[in-house]
Amino acid sequence: MLASQRRTRILEEVRRSGAVRVSALVANLGVSDMTIRRDLEVLAQEGQLRKVHGGAVLPGGRSTEEPGFAAKSNRQNAEKEAIATAALRLVEPGMALGLSGGTTTWTFARLLRDVPDITVVTNSVQVADLFSGQPRPDQTVVLTGGIRTPSEALVGPFAVAAIRSVNLDLMFLGVHGMDLRSGFTTPNLVEAETDRAFVEASRRFVVLADHTKFGVLGISTIAGIEAADVLVTDSGLPEEDRAALRERVGELIVVDAESTNGSPV
Repeated sequence: MLASQRRTRILEEVRRSGAVRVSALVANLGVSDMTIRRDLEVLAQEGQLRKVHGGAVLPGGRSTEEPGFAAKSNRQNAEKEAIATAALRLVEPGMALGLSGGTTTWTFARLLRDVPDITVVTNSVQVADLFSGQPRPDQTVVLTGGIRTPSEALVGPFAVAAIRSVNLDLMFLGVHGMDLRSGFTTPNLVEAETDRAFVEASRRFVVLADHTKFGVLGISTIAGIEAADVLVTDSGLPEEDRAALRERVGELIVVDAESTNGSPV
């Protein structure tokens, strides 16, 4: 394969998925790590992608750039479904649950609608809409007030005050990025404060994040990697990164995106 053809394949993948990992490109294209890194360097110099730790993302992905809900809803859908299915095993009837905004937590909320006797506290307009469309007498849904972000999350002092008034058994957090040094991050400063209130209000803190979030940075840290009691991600994450995360989080659950039952791999 010519270098131009290889770089076209790389661009097609980053545009399809939003992000690529060096290790995955090495396996898929059958070339060396150094060859892929040179390709990424050329494409980055051309402005066609942006290099991050371990891979690359779409250009313009600045630390304060916040994609809208619709823009994110078509990315990594298979991974989100597998992550949501695995996360559902952590839930029991009678629990009070916190759900942050985001497309991964929205995917998870679709499954929660079938769980009896739960209370869901969320700052996500989209999550609240899911439950309102299928109301059940044994489910209570609390939508915080606040200012709406591009990701359809309600943030700010009204949201924080509401969250601080409750006690949650589990809090499920969707994130913009995760990094070993900077932790779980968001491009929205006010949303970070709201998410931190969720973490503080919960007995256990669960992060739902597909592999493309690793190495991506938002401007504000919600919590350090070590703060997560459970991190649910997918098998697209390279083994070296899984090993690093296992040393830091309470429990790492890795699921196969091609599996329909969300079983750990």
